[in-house]
Amino acid sequence: MSHDDDYVDYGTPEPGTRTRFAEGDNDGRYDTRRGGRVSPSRAMVTVVGVVVLLIAAIAFANRGGNTEDDPESPANPDTKAQPTSPTGDTPVKTPTNGGIPTGFPQSAEGAQSAAANYTVPLAGAGMFDEDERADIVRALYVPGVAEARLSALDEVYDDPAFLQRIGLEDDGTAPTGTTFVSRINPVGASVKAYTDDTAKIAVWYSALFGLAGEDSENPVTESWYTTTYELQWADGGWKVSDYTQKDGPVPVGRDQTASSAEDMAKAIEEFGGFTYAR
Repeated sequence: MSHDDDYVDYGTPEPGTRTRFAEGDNDGRYDTRRGGRVSPSRAMVTVVGVVVLLIAAIAFANRGGNTEDDPESPANPDTKAQPTSPTGDTPVKTPTNGGIPTGFPQSAEGAQSAAANYTVPLAGAGMFDEDERADIVRALYVPGVAEARLSALDEVYDDPAFLQRIGLEDDGTAPTGTTFVSRINPVGASVKAYTDDTAKIAVWYSALFGLAGEDSENPVTESWYTTTYELQWADGGWKVSDYTQKDGPVPVGRDQTASSAEDMAKAIEEFGGFTYAR
């Protein structure tokens, strides 16, 4: 990872509007000024820098971990794609702690479900709210790790210079007339290693990030990442002990015409998030 004056290589996430699970809470807006075809511009370059800055900040908070690409683990020689059909295991009990699902089974499938679902809040808009961030970290991290990780994350998310660079107010809120979007969309999960008490799970996802609104200088854009979680079975559920992150795989984008602000706002409000289950 490298750090430049205004651009750093790439969040947690973990995947706009904050993605809620089955019930959904979609309050985002998209920038209205992109009415034609998307083309390279100074504004778009700025947005890319902003997105990777956010991710770099999250990575900074996890600087004790490895940021290099993880090789396939010998503990999991079967690296072929996992089936996408339901396993038959009950995937989740009841959403708790602000809608974060819990109760995933103590199995490889359960660990994948946990990792995919945890990516959404760990890289979501809730991390920019001090109280919600504390709830998320304490709910999802191993007890012996949570407080130290929360302290590191507070240092990042409460930094006025960082918040200013991504277009937010000093308290982490969006400027008047805009909506902050940090929405994570898991695409798939892969088991890198598994025992009854530990798991290494990679989650591939897209991320929508930016400020939506008429006067936004940082419009919402899409990026792709893979986060690999170290999970432990603790207190009756899967908990995060550490994670690493890398860019991509990134698909080739289609040359599609950008939708109007009205259409995008309607879509963000209408389509909620999911509870993901293997």
